[in-house]
Amino acid sequence: MSLLLTGATIIDGLAPDPLPRGSVRVDGERIAEVGTGEVAGDADVVDLSGLTLLPGLIDAHVHLGYASEMRAMLNNELSIAERAADIFRNLNETLQAGFTAVRDCGGIDHGVIRTVGRGLVPGPRIWASASPLVQCGGHGHLGSPFLPPDATFAFRVRGLTAVGRISDGPDEVRKAARECFRQGATFLKMAVTGGVVSLTDSLGDTQFTIEEIATAVAEARARNTYVTVHAHNVAGIRNAVMAGVECVEHGTGIDEETAAMMAERGVSVVPTLTIAQDLVDNFERHGLPPQIRDRVGDTMRGMTDGLLAARAAGVPVGSGSDLIGPVQERRGLEIALKARLLGAMEAIKSATSVNARIMRVADKVGAIEAGRYADLVAVDFDPLAEPDRFEDPDRVVLVVKGGRIVKDTRK
Repeated sequence: MSLLLTGATIIDGLAPDPLPRGSVRVDGERIAEVGTGEVAGDADVVDLSGLTLLPGLIDAHVHLGYASEMRAMLNNELSIAERAADIFRNLNETLQAGFTAVRDCGGIDHGVIRTVGRGLVPGPRIWASASPLVQCGGHGHLGSPFLPPDATFAFRVRGLTAVGRISDGPDEVRKAARECFRQGATFLKMAVTGGVVSLTDSLGDTQFTIEEIATAVAEARARNTYVTVHAHNVAGIRNAVMAGVECVEHGTGIDEETAAMMAERGVSVVPTLTIAQDLVDNFERHGLPPQIRDRVGDTMRGMTDGLLAARAAGVPVGSGSDLIGPVQERRGLEIALKARLLGAMEAIKSATSVNARIMRVADKVGAIEAGRYADLVAVDFDPLAEPDRFEDPDRVVLVVKGGRIVKDTRK
């Protein structure tokens, strides 16, 4: 199938300025040509006059498997069928919002990835970590403290969800990493500090030793991939950077010295401003224990400071929402929030080409460029003048994934 998308203003994810009245020719699932006017050849014409065409958006920090009310899920109050339905709904809503690719940082295994890949349910392209690696009592160890630490979590469902894998000491880390790859992981995720959604640690805690983190890095490199880490304080971030990780999630409190270390070693950061804002705005709908509310604190300020320090040092800054729970409709808010700090064009690149480089998939997605997948979105507003509109999924009026139109609400 060939498409010719014409008449749109094109923001390609790479160039510093938009291309007015551009055209994109799609052959099969790939972009064949980008130019001005009508690109030669026979194709079905899609007139996008008055719209802006962008690369399919990328959310580099999602939790697709945590798509149900959290308390009900943790208390085993939901059937597997209900949880699966919530995940499939979340997948479709993510795609309809214009996010054609995601990096899942813990929550699903290859059963979900295969289901989307086979076209059985609509959803974005997925790169996933399967189970995040967590230490006993650390962030991501969600089991009740009144149960043995190695008790099977009632909310782990093989073929559907993957929850934190407890791994203490290098040998357990090595085994857990290998099991993650068996579950379909394409990279590894570790929690190296305490977290906001935690019950038995604090944001100032460090977790895992440098040796333990380095063990995961070695296993990832053996699979030609990388480790990213959940981190909310400088000490944990430095431990991870010294151990050889490639990416830091959240990056709360990154200072000038730490940013310089990250830049020197080629480490990226993916701030997650959306979840911090959403926990402030809509805490009740997440179904989290009430004591979590006090842990939100000034996380937004810490991530903002870290983002700006990282950017000043030349660290690549990606884009992730980190949304959890049954309502994950605000993915585009991350672009809006970053636009206030970085400017609209840089925020858009963060959610497209920069994310693609961080995820090691820049040859596949992240830009409107010949040879990449034809993952494209059109919006009915000017993204450079009104980036706040990204928060509204209804303003995404066309979504193309792999050369197929999966949403078209143009008037």
